[in-house]
Amino acid sequence: MDAAIGGEFLLEEGFATVNHGAYGATPRAVLAAQDDWRARMERQPSRFFNGTILPALRSAAEELGGFLGARGVDIGFVGNATEGMNGVLRSLAFAPGDEIVVLAHVYGAVRNTVRHVCSVSGARMVEVPVAFPRPDDGEVLAGLAAALGPRVRLAVLDHITSSSALLLPIVEMVALCHARGVKVLVDGAHAPGQVALDLAALDADWYVGNCHKWLFAPKGCGFLWARGDRQEGIHPAVISHGYGQGFAAEFDWTGTRDPSAWLAVPAALAFHARLGGAGLMARNVALAASAAAGLAARFGTETGAGNRAAGAMATVRLPDGRPADRARAEAVRARLLAMGTDVPVMVHNDRLWLRLSAQAYNDPADFERMGALVTQAVAAV
Repeated sequence: MDAAIGGEFLLEEGFATVNHGAYGATPRAVLAAQDDWRARMERQPSRFFNGTILPALRSAAEELGGFLGARGVDIGFVGNATEGMNGVLRSLAFAPGDEIVVLAHVYGAVRNTVRHVCSVSGARMVEVPVAFPRPDDGEVLAGLAAALGPRVRLAVLDHITSSSALLLPIVEMVALCHARGVKVLVDGAHAPGQVALDLAALDADWYVGNCHKWLFAPKGCGFLWARGDRQEGIHPAVISHGYGQGFAAEFDWTGTRDPSAWLAVPAALAFHARLGGAGLMARNVALAASAAAGLAARFGTETGAGNRAAGAMATVRLPDGRPADRARAEAVRARLLAMGTDVPVMVHNDRLWLRLSAQAYNDPADFERMGALVTQAVAAV
């Protein structure tokens, strides 16, 4: 762990933390800001919920919008990206025979949400294949184009895939869908703070992201951005007193809850900027690429992305030639956790793959130690 940065976090010393992409890690400064908001709430709850919270949420949304290239009025806070995806998918009306397009690497919880929407509406889920490893952007776009038939009403597209850590050509994918008259919901759970974003320029219909992963916000902090002409009829997963009063009003109040994670977003943005902002993101991308290449060479295997553009996550195939399933992946991961690293183990094409993440507190030694533990764990399991 980078000693200069590691002290900014509460992370356990001596543990190879290389899984920032799963849950994030909140720095001490941001936790302190969250604690301040909680204390303010508890000093006088009635005053806080009847006068303080709504303007404070709008102020936080404005700051987040500045970072995302968006207007604050077009942003509603949610607990996480899955909640935001539910808000859109379960607000839209589908009929029997309609089609919803997803990518083969769609996040499992989002796949389940689409399955549920299809089961109650009679719509059909259409899956676009994504080659792995080393997918070609042209092939991804060709596969998407082939799936955009006349009955497609919505495309659910990943910006950065979760289990395979692929940075997809989201600008081109959104443009292709719009050229075919198909609305687009982007799952950007991993993007904010990992790659540069300009939501207004991207011009998707809806974009959902997390702030508690790569942007250093406390856990339970996500957002839904809706283009101005795509806000009507979109509701939060929980309908409450703001119903019918507009997009921001509905999402700002869904009942009594602890909003301190959302209100700490300005502190998270300030911390991200203090560590370098764009420079931090570039540093993390370079470290992830270097670590993945080093591990692939050590294992005599390959990386998932190859030489294509990538973010601060990467996948590496494990040195295990046996066919793999979820049970074996979980057994290897459990052994690794017990040995002192949190690296996830995934199954792709019947083989085991590691997904590593590089964040400010990581240094090359973290991945060298992880590599040694992986070799031991695979042999043991």
